[in-house]
Order: sequence, then C-alpha cells, then structure tokens
Amino acid sequence: MTARSSAGGSTGTATPTCRRRCSSRAPSQCRTNDALTSHSQSGGRIVEGDNLPVLQSLPAESVQLVYTDPPFNTGNVRAYQRLRTTRDDEGERVGFGGRRYRSESTSQHSFGDAFEEYIEFLAPRLREIWRVLRPDGTLYLHLDAREVHYVKVLLDKIFGRDCFLNEIIWAYDFGGRPKRRWPAKHDNILVYVKDREQYVFNRDEIDRIPYLAPGLVGKEKAERGKLPTDVWWHTIVGTNAKERTGYPTQKPVALAERIVRASSDVGELVLDPFAGSGTVGAAAAQLGRRYLLVDSNPEAVDVMRARLPGAEVVRP
Repeated sequence: MTARSSAGGSTGTATPTCRRRCSSRAPSQCRTNDALTSHSQSGGRIVEGDNLPVLQSLPAESVQLVYTDPPFNTGNVRAYQRLRTTRDDEGERVGFGGRRYRSESTSQHSFGDAFEEYIEFLAPRLREIWRVLRPDGTLYLHLDAREVHYVKVLLDKIFGRDCFLNEIIWAYDFGGRPKRRWPAKHDNILVYVKDREQYVFNRDEIDRIPYLAPGLVGKEKAERGKLPTDVWWHTIVGTNAKERTGYPTQKPVALAERIVRASSDVGELVLDPFAGSGTVGAAAAQLGRRYLLVDSNPEAVDVMRARLPGAEVVRP
C-alpha cells in the first residue's frame, strides 16, 4: 500500500522551473535524454561519465527516488583491492558453519577524496536532482559530519526548508578508536521531498525492528515490532560479507533496500548519480524498481557491471 503525505506546508524557496533555468543555458544542455529513463519495467542502466551533464540531459520530473552517496571530502586517498574467495580447508578465513576459505587479491586501485570547493561542486548537481524529481519524489543524500551541515543549508535553499523531512543517522561500531576524541561511528542521511503533500512513504513496506524494552509494551506490540526511528543501527559491509565487492565506501544493501521500499513504488525509477559499487542498483533490482546509475570512475563501472549483469552499460 502506498501512503502519501498529508502534511501541509509550502515548498518555500524552491528552485525555479526547468523552463526558466534552461533559458540561461546553452541549447545542448536543455535537450533531454528520454532513453536513459525509459528502460524496461524491471531493468536498469549504468552510465560512465560526469554526472552533471547526465543529470542535465534527463527529463524534468522523471525520477521518483534519488539515493546517493557523494564523496565525503575526507582529504584522503581511498585505496581498495579486489578479492577472490574460494573454498579451502586450509584457508585463513572461517565462514558460516565453520567452513574455511582463502582470499586472493586480484588487483588494487585508489582514488582521491578531496575537493577545495566542495559545495560549489555539489550545488549544480543538487539543483538538477531537484529538477528531475517527480512531485512525489524524495532525495536521500548520504554524507558524514565533515560537510553535512553546510550541505543542509544548501538543500534548504534548493528544496525549501519546509521540504526537509528527516536527518537519518546510520550508526555502526567498527574501525579505529582515536585516543583524543570520541570515535566517529555514524553517517548522516539528509532526506528532502519535492512536495510535502505528494511524496511517497510506503509505511507498510518498511521492515520492523524489535523494541529495545519489550517489557514496556504489550505482548502483541512486542511481537509485531516497531518501525525504525531516524537512528538506524546496522553494521558496515564486512570483509567476509557475500555482498562485498572490494570497492571502498561500499554501503550495505540492506540500508538501500529500506530506503527503496519506503520511498519508491514497484516499477518506478531510482537514480544514483554517485553510484560507486552499485548498491542502490542492487537494491532496486531486488525490489522490482528500475534504476539509473552514474559514475565517472571506469573501475566503479566495471564493479557495477559484474554486480548487475542484467544492466545496460552506456559509455559515452
């Protein structure tokens, strides 16, 4: 069952319409590419290239959900290696049921995650995301504490403050423990809607979780569980996880599945313009949504192509 928001409120200082904005662009930037969004009912596309011209080419109001995980501007060089895991009774890894495996590194890669003008980089892309979202559409923007506060101010200007829906905290407990500050163990996901009166929120489709104190609620409630709050506890993708691709910053598919279930309908289009390892596409495909994934990194595209063999790959 698809539930639509009935909350009131205007869209505030939302971005002007596509027609007005296109009047100041070169004609080639105003052309739309309907082919990228008109794929089969359950199919998807992977596009290799700069996401800004790709976003500019998409028709207005053609996407129901955008969930994306842009670079966090950590200032670091991210390195990753591709692993091949095979059964081996003498292997160094122990999996389910005590079975042993060995892992071999097949290749190693790296990329920079530093921007001198991060907000200036994101701003035109977020404006295009607003344009391509349908009136019932939602944006989930996955960041961390380094830039989330600055980006929220930007999104308030683009979408309007009334269209801010949630800040979701993804909490995990893994990695290093610094000695002179609190360990940073969460990411921030900003949620904005195109129109507060029309956005999709499929409450009945969301996975329920146990109560922290089941004794404080009735037996029936305790057995049914509750809807997640805006704090989501979920482990990162483990080194032995079946879904692991070896790509850095890969997010758990369960995280993306919860978002796709809640904020899109079966058969509709889900977009990730910073697609990385293709987790959003994997979740969308599993749940019967169409997907459009964009990344400028050829190695990311190779990872996605292996992960989503049914997708059409477009290399301009």
